Parts: sequence; structure tokens; C-alpha cells
Amino acid sequence: MARKQEACCPPETDVIASKVESVLSVDERGQMVLPKDLRKRAGIGPGDKLAVVTHERDGEVCCLTLIKVDSLTEMVKGVLGPLMKDIIPERGE
Repeated sequence: MARKQEACCPPETDVIASKVESVLSVDERGQMVLPKDLRKRAGIGPGDKLAVVTHERDGEVCCLTLIKVDSLTEMVKGVLGPLMKDIIPERGE
């Protein structure tokens, strides 16, 4: 049975704590490495996909957020699911 994933920071709640976890360097190919301890704490493993969400201020990106794609999918379903249910009739109706 698939486990329902919930976002740790859903949009309707305030983020409890923010802190600088590490400083990353970008290499000549544009790649970055997340430290192993951070990946472990975040439950990020080989093959996991992360969505990059940008936040802009005055037309410039000022912040990047990484969200596990599985969590993002559940967030989108949570928002769009009820809307789509009203728009698209279920089979057999």
C-alpha cells in the first residue's frame, strides 16, 4: 500500500525554523553536492528527484527551495484534486 506523504511545511503553516545548513560550491559544470549528513536527514537517496522552486524579488531570483518531487506531487493533488473532482465527472456518472 502506498504511503501518503505530507509536506513538512504545507503552505498554510508558518515555517518553524530556518537555518543555514551548509554552504555549497558550484563547479565549472554547474553542479553542486548536498552534504551526506543533510541528504540522510532529509531522506534523499540515489535516484530521488527534487523540484527547484524559485522565489523572485524585483525580477531577480533571490531564493531557491528544493522539494522532493513525491511531496510536490502530493501537494498538487491536494490542491487540484478537489477542484478536478468538481469539474470532471467520475466514471459511471
